[in-house]
Amino acid sequence: MAPALPLVVAPEVSAALAAGRPVVALESTLISHGLPHPRTLEVALASEAAVRESGAVPATVAIHDGRLLVGLDAAALEALATAPEGSVRKAARPSLAAALVAGGWAATTVSATMIAAHAAGIRVFATGGIGGVHRGAFGAAPTLDVSSDLEELARTPMAVVCAGPKSILDVAATLEYLETRGVPVLAIGQDDVPGFYARSSGLPAPASVADVAAAARIVAAHLDLGIGGAILVTVPAPEAAALPESVAREAVDRAVLEAEAANLRGPDTTPWLLARIAELTDGASVRANTALIENNARVAGRLAARLAR
Repeated sequence: MAPALPLVVAPEVSAALAAGRPVVALESTLISHGLPHPRTLEVALASEAAVRESGAVPATVAIHDGRLLVGLDAAALEALATAPEGSVRKAARPSLAAALVAGGWAATTVSATMIAAHAAGIRVFATGGIGGVHRGAFGAAPTLDVSSDLEELARTPMAVVCAGPKSILDVAATLEYLETRGVPVLAIGQDDVPGFYARSSGLPAPASVADVAAAARIVAAHLDLGIGGAILVTVPAPEAAALPESVAREAVDRAVLEAEAANLRGPDTTPWLLARIAELTDGASVRANTALIENNARVAGRLAARLAR
């Protein structure tokens, strides 16, 4: 028996899926936890607009009063973006049930968004950067700190468009983990895996293609195999907004060292690191982050449109 998810699909999204038109899922953690207010709402609206400009229908996913909402209207987006600080939970696979039971708003991370989007029949999802293996996770004193994003990518069939793993992570170990779990990683337009804030991580991509059309052929073949698991489609940040690789690396390394010195652990670490990197780069990292989020949404819309043909 299929699981009975408390799913509520917006009428526009439902109609598009029924007609075979392209739909792109968007996560909501970027709205509530990923960026400073009021830029959160601006980026959410810009991402949805980018999906529409590409010929697809946006479906931002969130939780409200015990229901998984697939597709938010303008009022819901604003309510989520302007909710009092600390009132919006973060929902991932491990915390999904608790977030549904708690009531109120919860924002969905990569894993929870993939669960809801797949249940609704959506095949393409756009986010900023994925979580992964944190630095030191498998070191001399291992923390075993690995994002649930990676396990979700291994189990849920979907095309996930992003700017690579977040640069605060051990990117090389994250790519190794994805390879071990059978998740293909594809770079569009370059041979390297994007470096989130920077256009390159300095690491070669397992596979690369010239454009979205070529990526769509590989994505379609992967999804049609029926073997389960996602395919990660990586896109570099727009050149005008991306940080130079050396600047991004220096800021990230310094922020990580400061976090270690302060003995920061757990789910609060990533938001702290992102905020500290923003300070160290005089806001340039935030500009890069907002630009790549919108760009990923645009590319995901084009990919979804190709897959729907």
